[in-house]
Amino acid sequence: MSLPSSTGRLFSSSALLATLWLAGMTSNAVAADADAVTPPPEPAFDQARLYPEKAGKNWSLILGAGASYEPEYEGADSFKISPIPLVVFTYGKWLEIDPTGVTIRAFERDGFALAAKVGYEDGRDEDDADRLDGLGDIDFAATVGAKAYYTWNGLEVFAQIDQTIDGSESLIGTIGAEYQAPVTEQLILGAGVEATIANDKHMEAYFGVNAAQSARSGLPEYEAEGGLKRVDVSASATYLVNENWLIRGEAGVGFLTGDAADSPIVEKKVQPSASLFVGYKF
Repeated sequence: MSLPSSTGRLFSSSALLATLWLAGMTSNAVAADADAVTPPPEPAFDQARLYPEKAGKNWSLILGAGASYEPEYEGADSFKISPIPLVVFTYGKWLEIDPTGVTIRAFERDGFALAAKVGYEDGRDEDDADRLDGLGDIDFAATVGAKAYYTWNGLEVFAQIDQTIDGSESLIGTIGAEYQAPVTEQLILGAGVEATIANDKHMEAYFGVNAAQSARSGLPEYEAEGGLKRVDVSASATYLVNENWLIRGEAGVGFLTGDAADSPIVEKKVQPSASLFVGYKF
């Protein structure tokens, strides 16, 4: 799991890049219709800037910043606002670097692809919220993982697995789907759904309460076992201000399930979140 917060679940560099590609496709369709009636007007967007691979440029860079509004910890009923730097770099079709880590695409054919990923897990501090007092800290740690996915006409269906090195020693599996579609030449909407499955170590680290933690925190002892941890649904909107500037908003809600939902650490099973980014594409 690259980011334990909702930011990691909401942010998707591949969705952002797919959005730009869809914008280029929409621009082409509009130009084609106009060509049948009158000479084409000056295009509002330069497709070579939106989708550089078509112009022989094999890299892309988006720089920007944003903020997220999300629960103070997974299961909290209080929220926090966090600033987020936005850096998305791609090289060809095989390398992506974004706020969640580094992804290397190893194989692609007929819409099916396999990729490896190196990321990180933020962990959790017991001073993040009053409810966590006495539970101890979960250390920041690196993650390694693999992803298989299939894309078709704006739809991506995927399955991913990530192993945390040290820290919580979590093994996380996610399966889901995301769809992106242009509404106008400048506005692209998206929607997604994702299910997260976690192993015993992850569930014990984030939702379990052992005897020592119970004595310090006052919470009852609780053993959390692995299984389906949560289901998330999300929606996004990207607005292309011009050929370089873009604004992207994302909102989602997660539903904690199983042993995660029943944990005494959890104050609220429904976990809404939102984020807003402004970026400049080179």
